[in-house]
Amino acid sequence: MDDSEIIQLYFARKETAIEETSKKYRNYCTKIAHNILSNFEDSEECVNDTFLGAWETIPPKTPAKLSSFLGRITRNIALNKHDYYMAKKRNKTFDTILDELNDCLSSPDNVESQYEEEQIAESISNFLLKINEDHRNIFLRRYWYSDSLADIATRFSISESKTKSVLFRTRKKLQLYLMKEGYIL
Repeated sequence: MDDSEIIQLYFARKETAIEETSKKYRNYCTKIAHNILSNFEDSEECVNDTFLGAWETIPPKTPAKLSSFLGRITRNIALNKHDYYMAKKRNKTFDTILDELNDCLSSPDNVESQYEEEQIAESISNFLLKINEDHRNIFLRRYWYSDSLADIATRFSISESKTKSVLFRTRKKLQLYLMKEGYIL
């Protein structure tokens, strides 16, 4: 079943929408959640919450790309669960990923306005559109999908060392770009 048909099921409020979404996107969403949480049971719970979130959000929203829409919901739920668990235990793998980006995006711990966050997000998107496509995809696999270095290296048929190098150089370029744009000092 294609995405537009699944979305129509949501609009018709048919419970088969969740079944069809699960058939098509369960593995995709589970991978995103597991990369953040490193725990199968928590990942499954996030995926189930994702499908509930989609049920509650569609309608009124009509996602342009269902996979991205579900991926964003899954990621946000997993990040919230990660924050919750941070008080109890540490997920060293995901913390490492966040630490890698810290130099580029370091900011005070206070809450910034939504407008400013949207401007930074737009700037990062513009930066990513200007760089080599492979480097952009490697960056996204690491920092959006939270893939391991080994998984990225395998996906792009390069060594882990080259993967680290591409990520390091891309972070440095991003940092310089954000400095030039006035977002970091």
